[in-house]
Amino acid sequence: MTERPSAAVAVDRRDFIRLAGTTAAGWLALGATPDRIRIVASLTGLPLDDELTRRNFSDNMNSRLGGLIGGLRQRGWVEGVNIRFEIRSTFGGPAKLQAAIQEIIDLKPDVILTGSTVETAAVMATTRTIPIVFATANDPVGNGFVESLAHPGGNVTGFTNSSAEMGGKWLQLVREVVPDLARVGVLFNPVTTPRAGRFFLDSIEQEAAASGVSVVPAPVNAAAEIDAAIGRFSEAPRAAMIALVDSFLVINRQAVVAATAKYRVPMIYPFHYFIDAGGLMSYGPTLEVRSADYVDLILRGTKAGDLPVQSPRKYELLINRTVAGALGLKLPFTLLARADEIRE
Repeated sequence: MTERPSAAVAVDRRDFIRLAGTTAAGWLALGATPDRIRIVASLTGLPLDDELTRRNFSDNMNSRLGGLIGGLRQRGWVEGVNIRFEIRSTFGGPAKLQAAIQEIIDLKPDVILTGSTVETAAVMATTRTIPIVFATANDPVGNGFVESLAHPGGNVTGFTNSSAEMGGKWLQLVREVVPDLARVGVLFNPVTTPRAGRFFLDSIEQEAAASGVSVVPAPVNAAAEIDAAIGRFSEAPRAAMIALVDSFLVINRQAVVAATAKYRVPMIYPFHYFIDAGGLMSYGPTLEVRSADYVDLILRGTKAGDLPVQSPRKYELLINRTVAGALGLKLPFTLLARADEIRE
């Protein structure tokens, strides 16, 4: 028996209805005659009260859920008429992850959207028949999600958000900010980052070997370990850090940024979320909400495995010049000229 959604989830359901923008009665008056209500389920690794979760519920078409709902509405899918959205948070550890997934499975959804590699793997372990669309994944082939990017096969497809070579690019950028760099710390949680960190570490180490920089992995397994892990790089020899693509770090982005300010350690991040929290710089894919295309096709009968995995079309460099000044860094003009956005 499926339990009723919690109060927090119920509030989010009302937000979904608000985002739909047009009442069911209005669409029925226009002649909409759905054969049945389709269920689109979404999992998020963030708490439902996290700022990023709330932002995703905005009616901005660039927000993940706002873009999905708006995109589906443009294609004729309307909340309360022929579609129903359900969202669950997997935040809170393995037991909460499994409970949230089981609750979603019990709803018998027509498609499930996942927001991280961990969630996608956990859902795939539960179902090989319900279509799954991952919003972000770094190594879908290596993780066994798909047979190939062009021909996924099975019941899964989605969007990648970076390649393994990004590791070397992050090091190149941080060396421009810290030209006398002797060592670089690499922050990640082995449980929640691709291939326990190795997906990016290989290219970081290759770039470091060519530039004479020492690479020091800094794995963390709990939020309480973040401060000490970053504090290690405040002493000589000159150091900077790279934060890997990692849902754990996104959830704990405030603690990460606070520790870099406390110990005056320059760090480059993979997403703008960290810059929004007061980080120094980020380089990563521009957010493009394209999941509505695939969800629409799946709801109309296309198999998820027949839809190719799509890669980012553009990357962006963001720099916070005020944070750089607080860290005593002099940003080269050549770097600032390449930035897509400079914040003060």
